[in-house]
Amino acid sequence: MRRGDARDWVQLRTANEAWLSAWEPSAPVSWRERHTPAAFRAMRRATTRRAGTGTSLPFAIRFEDRLAGQVTVDNIVRGALRSGHLGYWLDSAVAGRGVGSLAVALVCDHAFGPVGLHRLQADIRPENRPSRRLVERLGFRQEGTFRDYLDIDGAWRDHLGYALLAGDSPRGVLARWRARAERLPDS
Repeated sequence: MRRGDARDWVQLRTANEAWLSAWEPSAPVSWRERHTPAAFRAMRRATTRRAGTGTSLPFAIRFEDRLAGQVTVDNIVRGALRSGHLGYWLDSAVAGRGVGSLAVALVCDHAFGPVGLHRLQADIRPENRPSRRLVERLGFRQEGTFRDYLDIDGAWRDHLGYALLAGDSPRGVLARWRARAERLPDS
């Protein structure tokens, strides 16, 4: 995220409240209070700090020269585990057009390549079918169910744990995305 993204981020997140709020962590303040220019600056500072320590890889999704979402690999652990948790959100106006899948594929290849991670985990609520399809198309495998795993949208929610290993896509996740995109009929 750039400093100048504040206004666009606030507008985008505010406009997508109905689309995103069911999947977002619970908070003691309203959606609007969490999506102000000051909240953006605080989020950006925290994200930049975590990126600087190597525990996070934050990326903005841009589509047609405008902010369209975010992809983050967070809670990165080094050593014997070399793992991180994948999270993302996307503007509903560009959903279903391959933008999110492409962004996640690019981030996975970066995480497995130059960053040197071995495993990426995505924890998704069972009822979030679009998100589950996105990771499944990219080769993530469901490994388990986590009961009452995260406090999301006002309650403890079950999540399905998906994982992708560096060796699961030897030619890269982007190559897998491209191969699938080439098989789809033109719309």
